[in-house]
Amino acid sequence: MKVLVTGAAGFIGSHVSMVLLERGDEVVGLDNLNDYYDVSLKEARLARVKALPTSDKFTFVKMAVEDREGMEALFAEHKFDKVVHLAAQAGVRYSLENPHAYIDANIVGFMNVLEGCRHNKVKHLVYASSSSVYGANESMPFAVEDNVDHPVSLYAASKKANELMAHTYSHLYGLPTTGLRFFTVYGPWGRPDMALFLFTKAILEDKPIKVFNFGNHRRDFTYIDDIVEGIIATLDNTAEPNPEWTGKAPSPGSSKAPWKVYNIGAQTPVHLLTYIETLEKALGKEAEKELLPLQQGDVPDTYADVEALVKDTGYRPSTNIETGIGKFVEWYRDFYNV
Repeated sequence: MKVLVTGAAGFIGSHVSMVLLERGDEVVGLDNLNDYYDVSLKEARLARVKALPTSDKFTFVKMAVEDREGMEALFAEHKFDKVVHLAAQAGVRYSLENPHAYIDANIVGFMNVLEGCRHNKVKHLVYASSSSVYGANESMPFAVEDNVDHPVSLYAASKKANELMAHTYSHLYGLPTTGLRFFTVYGPWGRPDMALFLFTKAILEDKPIKVFNFGNHRRDFTYIDDIVEGIIATLDNTAEPNPEWTGKAPSPGSSKAPWKVYNIGAQTPVHLLTYIETLEKALGKEAEKELLPLQQGDVPDTYADVEALVKDTGYRPSTNIETGIGKFVEWYRDFYNV
């Protein structure tokens, strides 16, 4: 297949690109390499992709997804078979500081991806949603049948909007689309703005770590390899209409259009303080903790019900936090020579 991967220099996108290339697909990787976090890390991820023996099947394009004319030209030139759309302005907390970035990348950018898929007969669009869409929902575990109409951050609202926009295109134009609600992804080559990276850096520098909600968070931490496995399995399992769907009792997770949403998580929520203790053991150092209240836009707990994804694709997360954190620490020490 010829696959477009947007956000190809990102944490998840670079891993997905490598797996697709290793199995023989042709990949066009798109990224704008913005400075939301360290650009050199993004470049190092790209260098890793380009070092593969199959890298002759990889083409990198530096472009923002909100570039309408550029995206139109890219789709017209390459005629992709399938698209994995991972480019987005990430981060719940940053959405409080710079809301316009989320409209530009996550709404306008997604519109350009949908239009490119529509006009160039893409066979399947798989895109990143987020566990953040569950917002104020307190029913555990989060299931795709749950109501997601009460987001508590603009980031979450933009991801919910993506699901609605995708459904419209699936309904109007028969474009198969699948949204994946990611649950706290972590692992080697991760994002510097996420907890594991921030905690590791601070502990090694003998600085205090900020522990929000006084450490009472629970998160469904999901290792990067498990996430990538789910993305690839979903990409190969093109969304189809649900023949049992009815407007009299509409299921939020499927449709009479070729549209699906899935949770993709470890299905094993972990207390934040337990996560930190596991990191301390891997580092061989104890953290100085600054306990703080819940931040605006954050939710106290996440817990994924992934049964729909298991049923349709055979997805089975297998990496526990001891193994996953250990691999991250090993990578971090090597990459930063610590």
